[in-house]
Amino acid sequence: MTEKKKPRVSKRDLIELSVIVVIFLVIYLTGSQAEVFGRVQGLMLKTGIMNASVEQDETTNANLNFVLRDINGYQRNASDLKGKTIFINIWATWCPPCVAEMPGINKLYNKVQSEDIVFLMISQDKSLEKAHNWVKKKEFDFDVYSAPNLPDQFRTGYVPSTFVINTKGELVLTKTGIANYDTRKFENFLKELSNP
Repeated sequence: MTEKKKPRVSKRDLIELSVIVVIFLVIYLTGSQAEVFGRVQGLMLKTGIMNASVEQDETTNANLNFVLRDINGYQRNASDLKGKTIFINIWATWCPPCVAEMPGINKLYNKVQSEDIVFLMISQDKSLEKAHNWVKKKEFDFDVYSAPNLPDQFRTGYVPSTFVINTKGELVLTKTGIANYDTRKFENFLKELSNP
């Protein structure tokens, strides 16, 4: 009977493991998890396998009875936006999927944002200033808001969560989780909603 040899751990194996542990420790200790994992997920978005659907949900009336606050403390009633197509994204700087989909949302914003199509980027960060500074650092063009009294209809328990409301004030699309919104289909979807 031959005795099985125990696998030997080489010096190279120990070095490789040490490097991996150090990399993960640096990511963790610097608080860069959202950025690093967001970039990895961003690469997945570029493949097109996670493009946002434009299939409308069964429509329900959107509850726009909430207040938006911007970084300057200015308050705006969401109900004042009725009659416009509204793209709402609930997100946070600590959320890797949110970080991943932001560049695509910014590109979509720059293509379609107008008097008739409004983007409400609602941060779930404890500090709106942190979200504002992050958006500024990334050179995104949209404004960010807090909405402390957000109706239950928009509280999915997931970030990111995205909602589209048509000009009649109906919620026509709900998406929880990551998606690529910078597609021709989604661009046309928003434009068609704003010109019924």
